[in-house]
Amino acid sequence: MRSRYSAFATGQTDYLLATWHPTTRPATLTLEPGLRWLGLKILSTEAGGAADQESWMTFVARSKFQGRAQRLQERSRFVREHGRWFYVEGELS
Repeated sequence: MRSRYSAFATGQTDYLLATWHPTTRPATLTLEPGLRWLGLKILSTEAGGAADQESWMTFVARSKFQGRAQRLQERSRFVREHGRWFYVEGELS
């Protein structure tokens, strides 16, 4: 999750698409120009250990756009395939 947040913050769309599960990955990804990410706080994790194939993570990401502070809270689902974790979907809170 932290690596995906960093990719959003630095505009690395190739990495975001590569770590998005193929069943839910968009064909393209355009990030909002002028959106500045300010921080990430992990609120909880469920599973995600060495033996797990699925994990859930709840986080809050703060950003600023056109001078206005924004807060995004999501519960994200990840799956592990061939030793790599992929983002599948998220539920906004």
